Amino acid sequence: MLIKDIENCEYFKAVDNTTICELLHPAKEDGDLEICYSIVHAIVKPGETTLPHKLKTSAEVYYLLEGEGIMFIDEESAEVHSGQAIYIPPNSKQYVQNTGNSDLRFLCIVYPMWRIEDEEVL
Repeated sequence: MLIKDIENCEYFKAVDNTTICELLHPAKEDGDLEICYSIVHAIVKPGETTLPHKLKTSAEVYYLLEGEGIMFIDEESAEVHSGQAIYIPPNSKQYVQNTGNSDLRFLCIVYPMWRIEDEEVL
């Protein structure tokens, strides 16, 4: 049985300047993890904006756990808040701005699983 506790997760800065911890990534787990997607917990501090980037071949879903901000996908933008799921198509320019007074916390689900060669900072 594989159980990951977010309280024991090691956070680091991703290439888009988001603070993340990898909760589940099939290529990074001991043993076989029979899923084709990866999940990270992401944090954007108040007043910060992630760097514009895209995943060339993977689709992504952000599920917002806490906070509020503005999501930018290609030429569109929208105010977003906790409880919302945001679909980001493959090869879309994306970034998010935290407009609130607290951390913007969300899960990133990437299918197929995230790979460094798939991500491009713009």
